[in-house]
Order: sequence, then structure tokens, then C-alpha cells
Amino acid sequence: MLARGEFDVKLAPLPPYNQDEGAQLGRMSIDKRFRGDLEAVSKGEMLSAGSPQSGSAGYVAVERVTGVLQGRRGSFTLQHHATMHAGEHELHVGVVPASGTDELAGISGSMTIVISGGRHRYELDYELPA
Repeated sequence: MLARGEFDVKLAPLPPYNQDEGAQLGRMSIDKRFRGDLEAVSKGEMLSAGSPQSGSAGYVAVERVTGVLQGRRGSFTLQHHATMHAGEHELHVGVVPASGTDELAGISGSMTIVISGGRHRYELDYELPA
């Protein structure tokens, strides 16, 4: 099944765990509101590392999504991992296995995020047990 829509995201800096000089590690809170086929909110955390001078970086994040997905109420967890280097980027967002609750129990799949013109869009390609 495929769910599509838009989302708003608010990122806020959190105190980093590792503050060693040169570590360039960051930590952020994530708050999202999804609209469209997924009417939900999410809360999560992101860890990042990188070098602004070289344009290279990476991040991992976990967010808990709670709401209604195409008429089914529940929650599930998304896991992100991304890298950027020399103008190229890779982003993978997947549903954490066995993280679904209520009517979303057993959900699996992946999410594509597209940022264009200052707008954030998502496509959630997912499966649910019969």
C-alpha cells in the first residue's frame, strides 16, 4: 500500500553527549505533523556528525509516529540513516520491525522523503497483515 502527503518538521538542538574538541557531533529533537494519508504526529531524536567545511555529514534518527494511517489508528517507529558527501546524499527511512501498535500492529515498510520548494512530502510504502 502507498500513503502520500506532506509534513511539517521542527528541529531543536539538544545538549550533545560528546563535546570533545573536533568531534562535531550534534543532537536534535524532532517534532513532526503529518497530513494526507497519514494524519499523525511524531517525536524523536537525531544524532549527527559531519564537517560543514567539506559538505560531508551523516545522521541517524528514531521517531515514534502516532495517529491514523489510511483509516487505521495506532503508532509505529521510523528509523533514519543518511549520509552526504560531495553533493550526493543517501537517505533510508524504514519502519522498525514489530513497532506497530493497535490497528497498525505488524506494519512494515519504508518512507521516502522529498524536500522541494521549502515543502516536505512523504511517501510511505507499507504492508499490514491481513
